[in-house]
Amino acid sequence: MVTGTSSQPKYDNLILILGDQLSLDLPALQAGSPQSDIILMAEVTDEVTYVRHHKKKIAFVFSAMRHFAAELQAGGWTVRYVRLDDAGNSGSLIGEVERTLSDTPCRQVMITGPGEYRLKSAFQNWSEDTQHPFQMLEDHRFLATHQQFADWAEGRKQLRMEYFYRDMRRQTGLLMQGDKPEGGKWNYDAENRKPAEDDMFMPKPLRHEPDPTTQEVLDLVQNRFGNSFGTLDDFWFATDREGALKALDHFVETALPQFGDYQDAMLEGAPFLYHSVLAQYLNAGLLNPLEICRRVEAAYYDGHAPLNAVEGYIRQIIGWREYVRGIYWLKMPGYTQENFLGADRDLPDFYWSGETDMACLAAAIGQTRDEAYAHHIQRLMVTGNFAMLAGIDPYQVHEWYLAVYADAYEWVEAPNVVGMSQFADGGLLGSKPYAASGNYINKMSNHCKTCAYDVKVKTGPKACPFNPLYWDFLIRNRDKLGKNARLMQPYRTWDRMSDDKKAEYLDSAAAVLKAF
Repeated sequence: MVTGTSSQPKYDNLILILGDQLSLDLPALQAGSPQSDIILMAEVTDEVTYVRHHKKKIAFVFSAMRHFAAELQAGGWTVRYVRLDDAGNSGSLIGEVERTLSDTPCRQVMITGPGEYRLKSAFQNWSEDTQHPFQMLEDHRFLATHQQFADWAEGRKQLRMEYFYRDMRRQTGLLMQGDKPEGGKWNYDAENRKPAEDDMFMPKPLRHEPDPTTQEVLDLVQNRFGNSFGTLDDFWFATDREGALKALDHFVETALPQFGDYQDAMLEGAPFLYHSVLAQYLNAGLLNPLEICRRVEAAYYDGHAPLNAVEGYIRQIIGWREYVRGIYWLKMPGYTQENFLGADRDLPDFYWSGETDMACLAAAIGQTRDEAYAHHIQRLMVTGNFAMLAGIDPYQVHEWYLAVYADAYEWVEAPNVVGMSQFADGGLLGSKPYAASGNYINKMSNHCKTCAYDVKVKTGPKACPFNPLYWDFLIRNRDKLGKNARLMQPYRTWDRMSDDKKAEYLDSAAAVLKAF
């Protein structure tokens, strides 16, 4: 309940800025004025604990918030910054809005639309309950508005990203020659599937030593959330825009030229390969999607990076990133609860510990624990593939991904997990489940060389668990997947197997599932 707001307002607007809105071009800031408005930023327990967030994710967001608040104050804004350990901290964003209004009357509360449905709904409900003047502005830091995506989706039987991506290319002019795509093709993904070799030189993302502000946050997080997932050791993320821009330049100069060729590769002991590791900066607002894409595009026209690398990277941002955001807002509420395949197993404990004899899973989860990062193929074809094949409850999988990655916010994470990774939306987002046996992992990585299991063995205790689980998944879900045109061939292969071979696969899968 808001109290103390009947007195003469001290400020016109109370502008609430969230932890993933750290941009000077934020609509609420653009609409406000340092002369008449006050900014509220708050570190609150509710936002830390609604899932078991990685310690490095918490530290990154809090430190970036503190640096951004200082930048706003230097720019002449009045900023009320509530630290997690401040006396009187209510523990919730709405509680901090009400506490501010109680002692600092403001004519109106203004916010840029949150990226997550739960927050948007909570603030809309608060506004209706209190009747306090409230304005929510659309977040124009994205290329496609909610309405634009809804208009694109209307009447389409299938919402395929490729066609949306082409529209985004036309809209932005990125890699376009008139109305034609640069090089004559829209997509160079077929050239981007090379496995990496052990002796390749791979640059590392730019490292940033913690400054006093970041170190203070690291101490706070360790003291308050020491039992949360992950480690704070070797924290190297940038926590302000200047550092994020340097990280962008470093990626373009050192890794972009090889990014395309090896973007799907996995290599033991090489967590980053040629990936940019910029998503946490982009999704928190420290970088802008178009500025990244323009910088990458310029590298192509300057002759620094090949077209397959540049197109592949730009597609991830203006294609996939914008597309999954559109899907999220088109289908919420309810999308995170989708479970088309009826999967109901609990998430295995090793997703939190990394303690498994499967080398690929141990590498991906161990890296996630240490870095709050794994690249898209590790997320899709290792941790995601195993969860889907094993029939893990997709909501539990969704919560795990949301918790453990520094770049994860529900609008971008949920469609990637619920739709693409787990096929829980029944094919809205993807044309088929991304199901694969151990052969795919062996082709794209060197994990199988050191694994306790043998990727070439199909059944029995020494078999790579992905091998029997692949067939068990297909047969278990044949009533829902049997007519999928892209799965006709594996189902025909199964039907040609002997009854004894079928039984071996299903018995081996049952043994794997029983083991966890």
